[in-house]
Amino acid sequence: MAPKLPDSVEGLRAAGNQSFRNGQYAEASALYCRALRLLQVRGSSDPEEESVLYSNRAACHLKDGNCTDCIKDCTSALALVPFSMKPLLRRASAYEALEKYPLAYVDYKTVLQIDNSVASALEGINRMTRALMDSLGPEWRLKLPSIPVVPVSAQKRWNSLPSENKESTKKSKETTKSRVPSAGDVERARVLKEEGNELVKKGNHKKAIEKYNESLLFSNLESTTYSNRALCHLVLNQDKEAVKDCTEALKLDGKNVKALYRRAQAYKSLKDYKSSLADISSLLQIEPRNGPAQKLRQEVNQKLK
Repeated sequence: MAPKLPDSVEGLRAAGNQSFRNGQYAEASALYCRALRLLQVRGSSDPEEESVLYSNRAACHLKDGNCTDCIKDCTSALALVPFSMKPLLRRASAYEALEKYPLAYVDYKTVLQIDNSVASALEGINRMTRALMDSLGPEWRLKLPSIPVVPVSAQKRWNSLPSENKESTKKSKETTKSRVPSAGDVERARVLKEEGNELVKKGNHKKAIEKYNESLLFSNLESTTYSNRALCHLVLNQDKEAVKDCTEALKLDGKNVKALYRRAQAYKSLKDYKSSLADISSLLQIEPRNGPAQKLRQEVNQKLK
C-alpha cells in the first residue's frame, strides 16, 4: 500500500525536497505541483511559498533537461519574489544550456549584484563572456539586453537569510583563482584592463570597475588590475572595497607602490590610522623620496595627535 501523501503545502514541499535529494526528479516535480494546486485552492496569498515551489519545480526540470519549462517556472518564481537567487541561477543555467548566452549573462550578472562571491555565477559570467566574445565580437556588450539594477532591499534580504540557504556561496573563490589562464585569456584580460584605464582617464569610474571585473575573470594574476580598480573604489568612497583590492594586488606584488599608497589612503578614510601608517612606512622603504607618501604620512600623524 502506497504511503499517504501529506495534506499540507509544507508537507508536500518537504516530501518533494526529499524526493529531489533521492534523485527522483519526476516524483519531486509532481509533489511540488500538488503543493502549488493546494495553495491556489486555499486562495491565500503567500508569494514567498509559491515562489519557492516554482523554483524547486524548476530545479527538477533542469535536472531532467527540460530547460524550457525550467525557464517558465523560474520566471514565475521571480515574478512573485523579484531578485531571488536560486531561480536566477537556475534560469541562467537553462539559458546557457539552450545557448541563449546574452540572457544567461544577464541573469548571472544580476546574481553578482546581490552577492559578488557566488562561485557558480562568477564561473558562469566567465563562460558567457568567452562565448559572447566569440559569437558577437568585440562589441558584444552593446548587443546585450539591459541588466536590471538590483535594489538594496533585495541585497539586504539575501544577507539576512540563514546560512544554510547560502550553500551555493560556500564554494571558495579559490577554485576560480587557482585556474591558470591561457595565453588568450591573458591577452583578453590585458585588453579589458586597458579599456578600464581609458574609462578612468575619462572620469567614468563605475564603468571602469566593470571592465576591471571582466578583466579579472579572464586572468586574476595582474597586480595592477586590482590596484587600478582600488583607485576607482577610492574615488567612489568605497574604502573597504579599495582595501580588499589593494590587499589582493599586494599578494601578487608586495612592492606595488600604488597599492600601498591607495590602501593607506583607504585606511585613513576609515580612520584606521595605524594601518595607514604601516602601509606608508612600507612604501617609503621602497621609495624613500615619494612625495605624496611623505605628505600622507604628515596628514595621518596629525590625526594621531
